[in-house]
Amino acid sequence: MTLDFVTNQEIIVAARRNLTQNVWDYLTGGAESETTMRRNRFGLDSLAFRPRVLVDVSKIETTTNFLGHELRIPVMLAPIGSLQSLTAEGGVAVAKAAEEFGTLNFVSSVTQPSLEEIAAVSRNPKIFQLYVQGDLKWIENLLSRVKKAGYTALCLTVDTAHYGHRERQMMDRWLPPSRRGSGYEYRAALTWETLDLIKEVGGLPFILKGVATPEDAAIAVERGVRAIYISNHGGRQLDYGRATIDMLPEVVEAVRGRAEIVLDGGILRGSDVLKAIALGATAVAIGKLQGWGLAAGGQAGLVRVLQLLESEIITTMALLGVTKLKQLSGAYV
Repeated sequence: MTLDFVTNQEIIVAARRNLTQNVWDYLTGGAESETTMRRNRFGLDSLAFRPRVLVDVSKIETTTNFLGHELRIPVMLAPIGSLQSLTAEGGVAVAKAAEEFGTLNFVSSVTQPSLEEIAAVSRNPKIFQLYVQGDLKWIENLLSRVKKAGYTALCLTVDTAHYGHRERQMMDRWLPPSRRGSGYEYRAALTWETLDLIKEVGGLPFILKGVATPEDAAIAVERGVRAIYISNHGGRQLDYGRATIDMLPEVVEAVRGRAEIVLDGGILRGSDVLKAIALGATAVAIGKLQGWGLAAGGQAGLVRVLQLLESEIITTMALLGVTKLKQLSGAYV
């Protein structure tokens, strides 16, 4: 099914109509004054393009690779908890949309249905995102299930030692299902040594999510992390942080090509995607925009989000004077 949305802004409006106030605030809000969340957008908006002209752009190629898997566009689906609050199918809708469109999806360890059910509904590669909620034995049991279900990589999120002060949710007196009964004491105790243990137990290509400085990116690469995921949790954790796009150049410099780089935070348009690629990201991930697509129309709504991003990417590449993503560099921004 193809939905008749012509812009992603129209999808956001439809999502607002379909969601209760509580769920809308959960998906759309940030922490405290929401300064970090706003900075994510301001960082992207403050970057201007430097287009080149008189280039043959009659054929545009938008594909790229992440950890050896081809992506139709350099956009993946970020891990989101409590997807069942956005659409009845929960994580199943995301997996099916990813397969239908041709991209990867991260599966949150705090969403529904089970990791096995989500893995079974589509054949596209999937990445499991881990929130530590127990001791080493708990981790071993969970990762055994992850490997048995066929996940292709493991992503550890490390910017949630405490749940952020998300004041929209606090004023609603509402918590998402993923937050109810979570064991944050285990996340608060995570260290680099814990990361080493989890990586060894997992035995899968390892992604570290929540990196916000070049210092931590360098340590991660030295410890064998395959992909650095730059994220401030969409501005939902530490407030008064930097925009993720502002972090990107110095992380790229620290990594020096030894790991792939993913970025999320405020990505709403194809032009945002290309700014990140030009500054050194391998790919980006969408969170809020993914959620709005699901709320607007389930699987079909999310596929339409990706189609619209693809159209914007193609148009922007043509107007920049590039035909392949690898041609992009800081010279275009």
